[in-house]
Amino acid sequence: MFHVIFESTRSALVSILAHGLRSFLTTLGIVIGVASVIAVVSLTQGMSAFIGESFSSLGSNSLTIQSHTPIAEQMRGVRARLTPEDLELIERRGEGIASITPILYANRSTQVRYAAQTTFSQIMGTTYAYRDVAQSWVQRGRFIAESDNLTRRRVAVIGETVREDLALPENPVNEYVDLGGEWFKVIGLLEPKGEIMGFNQDDIVLVPYATMVSLSGNQARQDIQIQLSLSEDAEVADVTRQLTALLRNAHDLGPDEDDDFTINTPEQLMETFDTIINMVTLVIGGIVSISLLVGGIGIMNIMLVSVTERTREIGICKAIGAKRHHILAQFLIEAMLLSLLGGLIGLALGYGFGTAISSSIESFPPASIPLWAAALAMGFSAFVGILFGILPAAKAANLDPIDALRYE
Repeated sequence: MFHVIFESTRSALVSILAHGLRSFLTTLGIVIGVASVIAVVSLTQGMSAFIGESFSSLGSNSLTIQSHTPIAEQMRGVRARLTPEDLELIERRGEGIASITPILYANRSTQVRYAAQTTFSQIMGTTYAYRDVAQSWVQRGRFIAESDNLTRRRVAVIGETVREDLALPENPVNEYVDLGGEWFKVIGLLEPKGEIMGFNQDDIVLVPYATMVSLSGNQARQDIQIQLSLSEDAEVADVTRQLTALLRNAHDLGPDEDDDFTINTPEQLMETFDTIINMVTLVIGGIVSISLLVGGIGIMNIMLVSVTERTREIGICKAIGAKRHHILAQFLIEAMLLSLLGGLIGLALGYGFGTAISSSIESFPPASIPLWAAALAMGFSAFVGILFGILPAAKAANLDPIDALRYE
């Protein structure tokens, strides 16, 4: 059997090389199909890996709690809120929490001004614990201290993008910036963290939480966000269930009422993005895979032509003792080799296209081809070759040797 396969493969390669241009044109559909699929997969997988690396910097044991109001409720003027009382409740009764901090966003102007330069940024009121929860460290100066909150100091820690937009010195510590009409002293510059899905993590201004509360005015109910990190022995699922029960009880929610808050982790966000990317890959990959079927039909047509051209050869082979399965194997292997060669060329071209596209787009992650994608592309190419090579191979194997020898 091994000898049959070896000779069939050798004969198939000789036939393919003898008609090089025709063989290339035959496999062109396979080349285009595989190249398209690989290009799409390489781009989406590269993006997925980049997103994974970006979210890993946020920490896998952090939680973010924020209010949630369905659209229908918002249309009725109802708005859910998280209050300082919720924060105190979690601090007092929450288990497995290493650090916790409130976040209050500026509800007035987000304009930041320095001398003649003006920019708009994300201004947040928070505490010293934010450093550990968000893994944000300063490269110049210091972070917000507990004493800054207790005394409601007008101090700020800024991100690198804010410093660049305002043309501040490389060491902006002790400079003064205007935040929504109030002067703040810069006490620290955060280390750059880059972007996540278009969101610039360095375009940020942090001020003491108590200072932000005083600037927000006398609101009856403030809507804050709560971020916390878990201790090493705590399980995210257990803490999430505990916090959900605490907040539902505090908000007097009945068994049939939905939560008016959401508890998110970086892993959940990553899973959401992964689901979206995988769906996009599947849909686009399915569309471009149609060209693989077109390529398979092309292989079948050429193989039928090849059977006709080699009818006398088949007759001679049968006359000197070749069995039906010998002829069948020869033409089937030739069809599969044509398809596999097209798959190999498409694999290389697809990766090249993906790399070229990713490098031509600024800040786009590099293309990446997982092993499963390459194996799937080659496997599917071989399957297409076998599927569309069966009919020509069967036709060749079923030829009557006498009729084949008389064929002109």
